[in-house]
Amino acid sequence: MRLLLVEDDRMIADALLKGFERHAVSLDWVKDGPAALEAIDLAEYAVVLLDLGLPKADGMQVLESLRRNGQGIPVLIVTARDDLCSRIKGLDLGADDYILKPFEFDELMARIRAVVRRRAGHAQSLVEAGEVTLDLATHAVTFREATDTLPAREFALLAALAERPGVILSRNQLEERIYGWGEEVESNAIEVLIHYIRKRFHKDIIRNIRGAGWTIPKA
Repeated sequence: MRLLLVEDDRMIADALLKGFERHAVSLDWVKDGPAALEAIDLAEYAVVLLDLGLPKADGMQVLESLRRNGQGIPVLIVTARDDLCSRIKGLDLGADDYILKPFEFDELMARIRAVVRRRAGHAQSLVEAGEVTLDLATHAVTFREATDTLPAREFALLAALAERPGVILSRNQLEERIYGWGEEVESNAIEVLIHYIRKRFHKDIIRNIRGAGWTIPKA
């Protein structure tokens, strides 16, 4: 999973970068509103973590601009503003959730998973794609009769494919979804992850479409 953090406080950003790194979640960080809008135009993110007190353009302006331009990307407001008016305005402008600083990292992760589930149309942590079932909370994967818990990066790749079963994703598209800025990506990194996933289950869990990419077949 690849996230965008829009936050001008370096201490908070450094803490979140370290926290997400432990979960093998890629986090790109920008410090102001215009940089956030530019990043969202250039890359595909699962969720945007948006502070409100930003330089150049505050978080409300960023959110309003995204929704006005038809950007449906999930937005989780992360702010110290605890007044009712700010919470109501943020949600009415199109935020998917609102969490107050300071917060527990585990709660933030749970809220991110909930936002991802809702956007994918799932009420529970389980995501079904063809013969594959993923548990977003535990990283457990079931394929046919086999169940295993995957490391974070393998799970992220499988989850990216499971978002749209039957749709072919290229190497570049998969790298966009699971790696962030500054991460060194080996030329065969995607193939290696797919090899390990297939080794755990069966080669049929992910289908290769020669010259195009990979997909999880529909049921």
